[in-house]
Amino acid sequence: MTDLPTQTTRKLGLVIDLDTCVGCHACVISCKGWNTENYGAPLSDQRPYGEEPMGTFLNRVHSYEVQPETGTAQTVHFPKSCLHCEKAPCVTVCPTGASYKRVEDGIVLVNEDSCIGCGLCAWACPYGAREMDQAEGVMKKCTLCVDRIYNENLPEEDRVPACVRTCPAGARHFGDLSDPDSEVSQLVENRGGFDLMPELGTAPVNKYLPPRPKDSWDDESLLAPFLEPVASEPTGFLGWLDKTLDKLPGGSA
Repeated sequence: MTDLPTQTTRKLGLVIDLDTCVGCHACVISCKGWNTENYGAPLSDQRPYGEEPMGTFLNRVHSYEVQPETGTAQTVHFPKSCLHCEKAPCVTVCPTGASYKRVEDGIVLVNEDSCIGCGLCAWACPYGAREMDQAEGVMKKCTLCVDRIYNENLPEEDRVPACVRTCPAGARHFGDLSDPDSEVSQLVENRGGFDLMPELGTAPVNKYLPPRPKDSWDDESLLAPFLEPVASEPTGFLGWLDKTLDKLPGGSA
């Protein structure tokens, strides 16, 4: 079994804004593309055009209809990937040490050379954030694009996870959550960021920002005065046209 570090130098992670996410799946596609071409074994697909397609993804987006206590129902798009927990049960259950948490930045990774594909880590993860690659027989998970964020050959603005760089709505944010002055920490503080299923005690590093309350109208619509009929009988050109059509065979008397 693998031990977790008592503490990490930094806590790199994501802050995801559920109010801004539009569910476009751009993050899913960019994640699949980057991690198929770079770190580790490619993310395989099985029967992509068949009757039962399946594949390996490190990031997925789920959509839900939520009914608030007041107001109309809302659609919430919920992206989900590895949360890089401080007390990651997927690490401590690994029999070979393939799953581990890095001391320098807190990222949870899988050493694919040591992974035997037993699946224990996937069973231990309460968030369903790990997926077995059927072609390679090894466990896959979000790496926070560790091969990208430290790559000095890339422009500085590209040294963020592919999902963050791609998001057209700016709903995904990346940074050091151990630094209270970082952008991500300030977002969590100002917007009431929360942990996913905190009662499990896994202490996830990634945070979510809740949807903002939606505007609501009173019973009398703001547009009602503009939708009232302007005349009881058609006048002008429309009045002439109405009378002319009545004179045609089959027209109303």
